Amino acid sequence: MAAYKNKTTQTTTNPASFLASVEPENRRKDGEELLTWFQSVTGLKPKMWGPSIIGFGRYHYKYESGHEGDFMLTGFSPRKSALTIYVMTGFQSERMQEKLGRLGKHKTGKSCLYIKKLSDVDKDVLRDIVEDGISYMRENYETWDD
Repeated sequence: MAAYKNKTTQTTTNPASFLASVEPENRRKDGEELLTWFQSVTGLKPKMWGPSIIGFGRYHYKYESGHEGDFMLTGFSPRKSALTIYVMTGFQSERMQEKLGRLGKHKTGKSCLYIKKLSDVDKDVLRDIVEDGISYMRENYETWDD
């Protein structure tokens, strides 16, 4: 059996160059704002993960099956349908649910927060969500700030 290889890995693409190509314009502008915002919130340098995700930091995971790899601590992608914010801890905890209740207009997936427009959410609450996610990851996984 061949070893599993993650599809989404860190690349050498420049995040600002990637953002310059994002359409529509409002999504590009939100993406540019998020790039600066994430750098401020995390204190980390942005790195591209795959062709369309801008990630910050890195952690190592290992499943009971033996599968292991590295992924970003947090990040975002300015997708056509919505801005996708990656919070690797997910949103199941009561504390996260309370914060989501104050965030503004959004949808969630397992570890994805979907926002149509950055102006739809309270960025202070978003900061709390992202910072909580990073803190949890640093407490529970081997992490790097690259």
